[in-house]
Amino acid sequence: MAQAIREVVSMAIIADLRDPRITDVTVTYVEVSADLRLAKVHVSVMGDEIKQNLCLHGLRSSAGFLQNKISNRIDTRYTPRLRFELDQGVKQSIALSKILDDVLPTESAADDTLDETKSN
Repeated sequence: MAQAIREVVSMAIIADLRDPRITDVTVTYVEVSADLRLAKVHVSVMGDEIKQNLCLHGLRSSAGFLQNKISNRIDTRYTPRLRFELDQGVKQSIALSKILDDVLPTESAADDTLDETKSN
């Protein structure tokens, strides 16, 4: 169910939403409650914090439209209410990668160090 909701919401964001606030957004994953009445949609938004908050506000405003898309595509007794949350995982991965690049030596520096050790 979560995968189906993720696909419907992702496609609707790309193809149907015309809100200028909603740009550079990716639906990373969806969590559905046990009774299928609530779906937490985790999204990743590229940009600064202001852009992320603006996009999140636009998505929350479009929740009713997106729920209607889900009800048209997925035949269930209840259409889950959508709650959008910002997924910081991608942003944290990029920050961690940058930190590792700064701390760890590059390949050429590591090769030079290896060459010096072998020649001594």
